Amino acid sequence: MKNQKKIGKKIKAFREFRKISREDLALKANLDEGQLEAIEEKGSVPSLGHLIKISRALGVRIGTFLDDQEKIGPAVVKAGEEKASFSFSTKDATPREHLNFFSLAQAKADRHMEPFVVEIEPSNESDYKLSSHEGEEFIFVLEGSVEINYGKDLYQLEKGDSIYLDSIVAHNIHAAANQKAKLLAVIYTPV
Repeated sequence: MKNQKKIGKKIKAFREFRKISREDLALKANLDEGQLEAIEEKGSVPSLGHLIKISRALGVRIGTFLDDQEKIGPAVVKAGEEKASFSFSTKDATPREHLNFFSLAQAKADRHMEPFVVEIEPSNESDYKLSSHEGEEFIFVLEGSVEINYGKDLYQLEKGDSIYLDSIVAHNIHAAANQKAKLLAVIYTPV
């Protein structure tokens, strides 16, 4: 997707502007240098956790890489007009196509929270990869049900349920009962 390739270009531009080598950024963000190269040069999209770590290592907010434009004042998104989705991948080369993020605030400049509508497709995986990053997440289930691995605990949330969690604890969110799910997720990461 065209928007996904922009993420890598923006990361590379910020890295070069800050005169940080790819090797140093990979080390600070806890990524393999080859993965960072794939992100910058081939348009691979990092997992949300890794994108947060990259933004922290560069000293910018995560929205810097997701924004198409900056707008002073409120950002209004009418129903059905969410920005194009992002499918975030893991550290593995295989993308996690079952998580599609629709940004609700790309037009808002200098925001500290990242609100998304997240569509989750059922996955055949049973060994879910946990991720962690600094910050906090609020998740509200709009449709379906989800399971959340959080540290050693497992939470089952149904439509109308919510959870507020510390993102530093290893976690994974996936569809439950082999059914699609839809969430409102708000992510806060300190810069």
